[in-house]
Amino acid sequence: MEQYLTVSQLTKYISRKFEYDPYLERVYLKGEISNYNPRRKGLHQYFNLKDEQAIISAVLFAGSARNIKFVPEEGMSVIVQGRVSVYERGGNYQIIIDSMQPDGIGALYLAYEQTKEKLTKEGLFAPALKKSIAKYPKRIAVITSSSGAVIQDILTTVKRRFPIAEVILFPTVVQGERSADSIVKNIERAEAKDDIDTIIIGRGGGSFEDLFSFNEEKVVRAIADAKTPVISSVGHETDTTLTDLVADLRAPTPTAAAELAVPVLTDEILKIDEYSQRLTRTFQAKLQYLSSQLSKISQSVIFKQPERLYDGYLQNVDQLENRLLQEMDLILRNKQQTVDLLNQRLKGYPVKQMIKEQQVTVKHLQGDLVQEMEDYLQKKNFRLEQAMQALEHLSPLKILARGYAVVETEENITRSIADVELGDRVQVTLNDGNFEATVEEINEKKEQTDG
Repeated sequence: MEQYLTVSQLTKYISRKFEYDPYLERVYLKGEISNYNPRRKGLHQYFNLKDEQAIISAVLFAGSARNIKFVPEEGMSVIVQGRVSVYERGGNYQIIIDSMQPDGIGALYLAYEQTKEKLTKEGLFAPALKKSIAKYPKRIAVITSSSGAVIQDILTTVKRRFPIAEVILFPTVVQGERSADSIVKNIERAEAKDDIDTIIIGRGGGSFEDLFSFNEEKVVRAIADAKTPVISSVGHETDTTLTDLVADLRAPTPTAAAELAVPVLTDEILKIDEYSQRLTRTFQAKLQYLSSQLSKISQSVIFKQPERLYDGYLQNVDQLENRLLQEMDLILRNKQQTVDLLNQRLKGYPVKQMIKEQQVTVKHLQGDLVQEMEDYLQKKNFRLEQAMQALEHLSPLKILARGYAVVETEENITRSIADVELGDRVQVTLNDGNFEATVEEINEKKEQTDG
């Protein structure tokens, strides 16, 4: 039995073989990414590499993943460097990747294109988001290296063109691993001062790798979030970084950035003098025109003889008053004629005779009315007596006077022998009073039958 190994012993033996094999310690491998399900940033990534005939498991630890500039994708062809090992618990071999880059295209350029596509979809480069550059800035923040020619070019240009502006340098690492964080930090420092009118971000020329800090997503987002207008001057005129795309204004050189940031003070002073002269001439011309108008108006007849202003109105009032009097006189004459005519017609009528006749008619009508009322009352009294007699015939009291009685129990009037039982107390009401009795015998009436 000593010749038999356990599974663990065999796996460990194979694992040590892999570890000590010099050909598997540094492997250069080319393949296609497969079964890639990315985990969140900062975690280890697990996937496969394959070609047309074989497949191998791959592990990309978080420490190595931070050095990869692009985002791996399913189906992407890559070249990797790493070492082959055995995962003892699963019993399978795998490649542990130390570095990885796209096959046939630079990793930095791929990362640039991926970030550009992502931020373009988010709208960070939209023209509508661009802010206007301050025309007369008091303080300009420059984010660049303190030892490069960029800051000297900007200082010289600003001093020559607009010496009243203050240039504040934020010394920044513009190349290397720490550069992106340094750029972001100084953008935030410039924003925190609250008295910066313009920010210039710049550096001299260099390779695509040297300028890549200005393509980092964190740098682009920091510029997009800045409330202060940003001018970008990165690399040469032919270089285009994502910083250039997101900035509010792009300059081909640091000198051009300074020229875009400030006007020429002497030109502005000349403009002010010219505007002042134009304003003075315009004001004098306006004053002269108004003085001339005032002179004309003051010499007019209205101001010399203001009472003439009312002549026309007074004549109109007189004419209207005369017309009113004439109209009133005409109306009064017409009304007087109507009254006279009615008086003449009234004299021709026998008024007294008509009054006497109407009085006689009224007396006759009064007599007829009295007679009608008497007849009406007699008819109503007769009908009332008939109704009272009919009501009296229907009165229960009249029925009782003929010898009938009303028998009641405690609950209701007794109408049938079924309403009482032997021993019940009943109340008997007669015409002149009532008394109580006890039921001692009940005799049911037998119905008679024919034949």
